[in-house]
Amino acid sequence: MRELHLAPRAGTGLQILCLGAHADDIEIGCGGLILDTLANVSTVDVHWVVFSADATREREARRSARSFLRQARRRTVVVHHFRDGFFPYQGKAIKTTFETLKRTVPSPDLVVTHFRDDRHQDHRLISDLTWNTFRDHVVLEYEVPKYDGDLVTPNCYAPLDRSTCACKVEYLGTAFASQRDKPWFSAETFLGLMRIRGVECRAPGGYAEGFHARKVVLKVGRG
Repeated sequence: MRELHLAPRAGTGLQILCLGAHADDIEIGCGGLILDTLANVSTVDVHWVVFSADATREREARRSARSFLRQARRRTVVVHHFRDGFFPYQGKAIKTTFETLKRTVPSPDLVVTHFRDDRHQDHRLISDLTWNTFRDHVVLEYEVPKYDGDLVTPNCYAPLDRSTCACKVEYLGTAFASQRDKPWFSAETFLGLMRIRGVECRAPGGYAEGFHARKVVLKVGRG
């Protein structure tokens, strides 16, 4: 499968905006992509936003972000405290937060967010508001495995090697102690899904993360 490359803009580097409804969503959905990008591009600025976290989860989210973003040129980590499970009923306030975010990060080269058809109501709202706010940007929707069984075949893949996947899983397990008793929160779950996605895209390293790319503009030729 032929690859498309996301390269930093001359003189400015690469700016990535990561959006997650809850602590650990970003890491589960696109942690490998972030680690791989930071390992291969030296000029990456990351703006990392978590919309819901209590005191414990905020500490975990910030600890995890420090690990995942260690190689970023600049990193901004923002944690909000909207009520878990109630996002559709807090929509006005969350929409206002997105409007502020649009002014803070006006021109990201890549936005990663939740899958629009995710069965978790908080995830869907964040996805919808992402598209409402960042209408002219490259947006990739990541997947989060869960009890609801809402995974579908993605149409965009980020190939990963085994060491990057192992690093992702290690950081997740270390940072999010509060989630370890959940049956789905395990190395087997995360590695298994990345292995399946690697098979689907014939990843040289055997692993990949899957995304949904709803709009892609292809420019052919010079300039």
